[in-house]
Amino acid sequence: MKVLLGLLLASGVGIVCRLAGLPLPTPLALTGAALVLVMSAGYEIVDRLAPYREASQRENFGAPDGRTPAARIAPERPAG
Repeated sequence: MKVLLGLLLASGVGIVCRLAGLPLPTPLALTGAALVLVMSAGYEIVDRLAPYREASQRENFGAPDGRTPAARIAPERPAG
């Protein structure tokens, strides 16, 4: 009952603001909640349906510092 009353009140405020040419006093919470729900469902569906593969190119990519494994093995040269 509270939810229904809240929806009716919110839609009434939205209609009055639209007719009066005023911006809505709050963001569109229902639209934002729907967007979050759809994005979360999309991530979950892709996580369940996408095939997992072995990382076959791991040795070709660098570490967080940008160096490849071969560069990490070689000693660093002093600057200057």
